[in-house]
Amino acid sequence: MEKRRITDISMTLQEPMRGFRKSVAKTLQADGWNASTLEIYSHAGTHMDAPLHFEAGETTINTIPAERLVCMCHVVRIRHCLPGMLITMDHLDQVARAIQPGDGLIFQTGWSNFAGDPSVYRDQLPRISEALASWMVTKKINLVGAEPPSIADVNNLKELQLIHHILMEGNVLILEGLCNLENVRGNYVQLVALPLKIAGGDGAPVRAVVIE
Repeated sequence: MEKRRITDISMTLQEPMRGFRKSVAKTLQADGWNASTLEIYSHAGTHMDAPLHFEAGETTINTIPAERLVCMCHVVRIRHCLPGMLITMDHLDQVARAIQPGDGLIFQTGWSNFAGDPSVYRDQLPRISEALASWMVTKKINLVGAEPPSIADVNNLKELQLIHHILMEGNVLILEGLCNLENVRGNYVQLVALPLKIAGGDGAPVRAVVIE
């Protein structure tokens, strides 16, 4: 049997990460077991957006069909990603010709290396261009995954809403806050990205892995 190579591409939820807090709820000594109380922002760490996040539709995180959370993805490697850079069709190169309906796109930019510096990681992130977002919809892309905490400029509300609306109204899933993509070897890989199943959720943290 051929051996599979599995790479975890999700961030570890831990303090002092933005949007995450963990406190002691029970201890073995006092209660007979250890347990924690978790306070988690719905878009903390590696997470998936639901259309409800921007009211681009009525779909909530728990109603996304499970079969959409497992898909084949093309890995687009952007070697020299600059702060604030716009990711365009030019970055796709041969992937633009190879893409098929139902495929996903994962952008490796190295941006997760800045996760410890919010002034760069969050405020200077590379983002998806309007033309590229529209192209993904036309090509019936299933999912787009990116390393930054957002696929659009979080400090530009007009852009933030526009890009999310284009993708969400076009039925493209959005997966943000990825990491460890430098450990993914292949260019066409299987992605498993399972968000917490939260009723009425606008988004949720995800455990995401790549299988090669």
